[in-house]
Amino acid sequence: MSYTLSVLEQLKENNARQTEFIQAATEILTSLKDYVDARPQYEAAGLLERFVEPERQIVFRVPWIDDAGKVRVNRGYRVQFNSAIGPYKGGLRFHPSVNLSIIKFLALEQILKNSLTGQAIGGGKGGADFNPMGKSDREVMAFCQSFVSELFRHISHMTDVPAGDIGVGAREVGYMFGQYKRLANSFEGVFTGKGINYGGSLARTEATGYGLVYLVEEMMRQHDQSLAGKTVIVSGAGNVGSHAVEKAQQLGANVIAVGEYTGTILDNQGIDLAVLREITARRGDFADYVNARPHAEFLPGTKVWTVPCEIALPCATQNELDEDDAKTLVANGCTTVGEGANMPATLEATEVFRHNGVLFAPGKAANAGGVATSALEMSQNSSRMAWSFDKVDDKLKNIMTGIYHNISTAADEAGCPGNYVVGANIAGFKKVADAMMAQGIV
Repeated sequence: MSYTLSVLEQLKENNARQTEFIQAATEILTSLKDYVDARPQYEAAGLLERFVEPERQIVFRVPWIDDAGKVRVNRGYRVQFNSAIGPYKGGLRFHPSVNLSIIKFLALEQILKNSLTGQAIGGGKGGADFNPMGKSDREVMAFCQSFVSELFRHISHMTDVPAGDIGVGAREVGYMFGQYKRLANSFEGVFTGKGINYGGSLARTEATGYGLVYLVEEMMRQHDQSLAGKTVIVSGAGNVGSHAVEKAQQLGANVIAVGEYTGTILDNQGIDLAVLREITARRGDFADYVNARPHAEFLPGTKVWTVPCEIALPCATQNELDEDDAKTLVANGCTTVGEGANMPATLEATEVFRHNGVLFAPGKAANAGGVATSALEMSQNSSRMAWSFDKVDDKLKNIMTGIYHNISTAADEAGCPGNYVVGANIAGFKKVADAMMAQGIV
């Protein structure tokens, strides 16, 4: 049997109930099969077995007291997956769905995503099954302080640098950074996504959404296409989705629909971003959009993927776009898909896109703008300097266009031109594998 496939089978056996982790590992290892099997030195060094096994998995309880005086207990996680090319780097997700499988899949993807940025950052991820929605600021602070009271002993600016993710924004990062500083007695860049007045970076908030559009724009340009004038649909109205809408509109695209779990806003005159942001800022109902834009429609319970478009940008969460959704998009004329979230398209959906010639930018490449700018924040913290928005944004655009060319070249060299899933996995893996081989059996 192929070395790569034997490692995958063992991984499935060892992690039988971790469906998200197995899904991510399957996508990565099957696309790496020919590359890895052609290099027997990897098998001799047990490289893949080490690559798919986290260096460290930390699971801990998080006790806190709510506003009614009741003691609550959640479960916290930090998976420090691979540090071959730099300190662990990856966000923290606070959401009821969080479990070890989800954190491991995110951390595994993060290894390759971080490698693709060209920066010296390894892969990690963390979070908790805590839901900040509906909680008071005091409750969120109490949870964050308790969470960091355990996490602080496992992180530092040269060991592991967490950031935000779903459910973790500027408020949560601020509370966690403050508690870390108190416990560690050290003001250091151990969290990214911090406030501007205490070490944060301009353009960090915009980076993931902007970076997605920069990479999609370059991918289209290299195929003699343009973003300008194209109809675009987006899933997710949060940080990534809203900034993807913003940048796409700035580049001349017509963003006509935005969807979330309650339904879809359809505005053929173009999404009014100010109205959308006002609704999300107050955690309002998507249906409120039509109060400000009466010509628009709210389609309750309808996935955004049913809206005909030329470009689709899934920016919400994992597995939000399945095989049937992909078939609907293709039938309705979609020619380009860029993943703004982590693994938003299922394996089956990805195959539909590939077989129908859809330009497809996988999340580990297209979603890398956030962590790339987090690494730029780390650089600014280390040098005690703050860069302008334009300087950071320019660096971000260069990183994202560079990622596209790296994954395109890797796909060509693998004999799979245009298959950017294969290209992203090989380009990201090669750098990590070379570092692991050079560092011995550790």
